[in-house]
Amino acid sequence: MNAMVLANHYFMEKWPDVGKTIITERERPSNIWTRGVYYEGLMALYRLNPDPSYLDYMLRWGEFHKWGLRDGVKTRNADNQCCGQTYIELYLMDRYKEERIRDIKASVDNMLASDKIDDWNWIDALQMAMPVYARLGTIYRDKRYFERMHEMYMFTKLKHGTSGLYNPEEMLWWRDKDFVPPYKEPNGENCYWSRGNGWVVAALVRTIEALPEKNKYISEYEKTLKDMLEALVPLQREDGYWNVSLKDPAHFGGRELTGTSLFVYGMAWGINRGLISKKDYLPVVTKAWNAMVKESVHENGFLGWVQGTGKEPKDSQPVGYDIVPNFEDFGLGCFLLAGSEVYKLSKEMEPKPKKQKEEKPKKAEN
Repeated sequence: MNAMVLANHYFMEKWPDVGKTIITERERPSNIWTRGVYYEGLMALYRLNPDPSYLDYMLRWGEFHKWGLRDGVKTRNADNQCCGQTYIELYLMDRYKEERIRDIKASVDNMLASDKIDDWNWIDALQMAMPVYARLGTIYRDKRYFERMHEMYMFTKLKHGTSGLYNPEEMLWWRDKDFVPPYKEPNGENCYWSRGNGWVVAALVRTIEALPEKNKYISEYEKTLKDMLEALVPLQREDGYWNVSLKDPAHFGGRELTGTSLFVYGMAWGINRGLISKKDYLPVVTKAWNAMVKESVHENGFLGWVQGTGKEPKDSQPVGYDIVPNFEDFGLGCFLLAGSEVYKLSKEMEPKPKKQKEEKPKKAEN
């Protein structure tokens, strides 16, 4: 909790104006996907530590943007819909505030009105949009959202690229069609980008959470998640992190926080849910989380070893302890998501106070 609060405090102090545009090589509004991911993490932190300043920060952000999406309700881009995850969570806190859910619902409804299902042609899109569909279907008790979400997910999994972006043999995902075979890493292995696979892990976790308990698609999502987590265990570095190139440690190898955080998020969540074995996965989670707290979190809360935006190992390099990435927000969001589940796990493992034996009342003397 201390690590999460510190890292979040650093960011909120640096960005007191929630509507301030983000300027890198160009200017972008603050409701883009990078900031949307941060607010997912902040919401997770708020649910464990209900600091009023966190809620105020989220509400001011939504209100500044009038609960709207980048490029408006006609957008089909999953990145633009990511902010809707937090909008929906804030709507659920006050269902009289219909404006909070209006635009994200309209955007997804526009997509339901067409037959197009191939929009998610890069795996990051699954995290950005799938949980939105799951939430809307649950809120409005409308199976159309679940059906369309699953169709789009399966198209990404089985059809994009040559025969889908998921490799069932290695149980990992290619980021997009540019990386399916014959593309190889310098060492001859398939190219599996760490954070890309992390986005899929987060997508599956957040979608399962948002769906009704007996939804027919949960078994598919849980199986894929379990398979991915199993495949990730032997790829963990000795220092606890995962390399940006999961199968080629020599290709821009080194510590990297975002992919590592998302894997920790999925594994800790899986343990908490009873989906995976605590015995097998707790050492992996512990090693990774402790490494991030020790090696990435600065005294002022800045997070080092964050790979900036991109789509493959060579992007936004070099990555380092003191190097500020082009966007700091989404890395923090990933860290907060991981920390929220590790915190729950640590609380569950705390020794329970022993119940004192109640003394039997003495019989009254005559």
